[in-house]
Amino acid sequence: MKWLSNKLFYILGISLLYGGVLHAQSLAEAKKLYNEGKYEEAKPVFQKLVKQSPSNSSYNQWYGVCCYETGDLQNAEKHLEAAQKRKVMSSYTYLSKLYFQTYRFDLSAEILEEYIELLEKKKQDTKEAEAALALADDAQRMVEKVEDIQIIDSIVIDKSEILTAYTLSEESGTLDTYSTFFQTNRPIHSTVYKNQKGDKIYYAQPTEEGNYSLFTQSKLIDQWGDEKLLPMNNENNKDDNYPFVLSDGATMYFASKGNGSIGGYDLFVTRYNTNSDNFLTPEQLGMPFNSPYNDYMIVFDEVKGLGWFVSDRFQPEEKACVYLFIPNPDHKRVETEELEVKQARAAIRSIQDSWKADANYTELITLAHKDIPYGREEIKKDFEFIIGHDIVYYRWDEIQSPEAKALYEKSIAINKQIKSLNQKLEGLRKAYTQGNKNRKEQLKQTILETEAQLETLLDQPSEYEKKARNAEVIYLKIKQ
Repeated sequence: MKWLSNKLFYILGISLLYGGVLHAQSLAEAKKLYNEGKYEEAKPVFQKLVKQSPSNSSYNQWYGVCCYETGDLQNAEKHLEAAQKRKVMSSYTYLSKLYFQTYRFDLSAEILEEYIELLEKKKQDTKEAEAALALADDAQRMVEKVEDIQIIDSIVIDKSEILTAYTLSEESGTLDTYSTFFQTNRPIHSTVYKNQKGDKIYYAQPTEEGNYSLFTQSKLIDQWGDEKLLPMNNENNKDDNYPFVLSDGATMYFASKGNGSIGGYDLFVTRYNTNSDNFLTPEQLGMPFNSPYNDYMIVFDEVKGLGWFVSDRFQPEEKACVYLFIPNPDHKRVETEELEVKQARAAIRSIQDSWKADANYTELITLAHKDIPYGREEIKKDFEFIIGHDIVYYRWDEIQSPEAKALYEKSIAINKQIKSLNQKLEGLRKAYTQGNKNRKEQLKQTILETEAQLETLLDQPSEYEKKARNAEVIYLKIKQ
């Protein structure tokens, strides 16, 4: 019996030792795969280790990163938070990225602030973390000011097929892929916009430095030529792409990875200055147009009164979503104090959330896919005033309530004042950037006062429009 007990004890010891060696080998192999960026292969091992030791901060960190890199954000958040609570340094970076990508920019900033404090204590470089913090702060400000855009339709499509979702009226010009327009096999991922006159094209292609830049050509008799690099103000030499020019020939929309982009391509607008033969400093569009992902190819059909843009937010790698929207020239904001509502609208979690009560967009969606020959205007509009289900006013004589008309006139007047102040600010800011120290000091107070005046006006047009709508609805009910 003693011999049997000793044998069993020996076998058990060997088994435990052998199992321990196997465990160490699997961890070592997982860490090797992790360091090579093979997160999908490493993930099951770390998942098993976390189950065995739920409080192990390193296991939580490694598994959380694997989840993040493979798109499993829910599990990534849980385990990265567990690692971050135990001050695992690399968890801060990943957790801040996760919060950022899920529109919780305020939480991303909090994590980064704590991370910077830890780095300072360890006397480590904080430059990268501070840049990420500035980006999170910028994104949070954009969420707070998310625009009240009506997104009336959307379609998920292969990235290579996005232009099939656009149907421009002839008066708005044409779009084509770079390879099709120039009949080339060069692997250039860009589009070509040809203006309504058919005498100018705008496109992007790589320069000698390797980054995409915007170009234009003019039609000379029956051939394209006189290629020019557009003098854009892109100090970081990041990619500029997907240009579109309004019918005024001066207002250009494009996508850029520079100019303060909050993630991948962001959408920008600039205007050509004939006096300086240059474009003004690009102005970044707000949310929901821009996101932590790639947002590009914004196009406006001024005849149809509609626009499109593309985003790959929350989409598989080879897919993108094309959104159809009603342009909001007044840049009205979403009226709510609830941050979660603003985040949802900014992320476009549901296009229905952007719809006006009782509005019917069927005709507009049909119009979006309709060919309209040059010179034919589908709807004559002074404005677009949505009253309710199937009731949209486009002219002053359609408003029946005198009170509603007066209120809506007030809304229009304030919008014009806002537009005038924005133009004034644009000129002041340009003069500020070009001025010397004394000139900047003179302009500073004027800019601040103008910004404050603008801030007090921004919410007023929507308030007056809401009152006008209610007055018209009451008037129509009484009249019935």
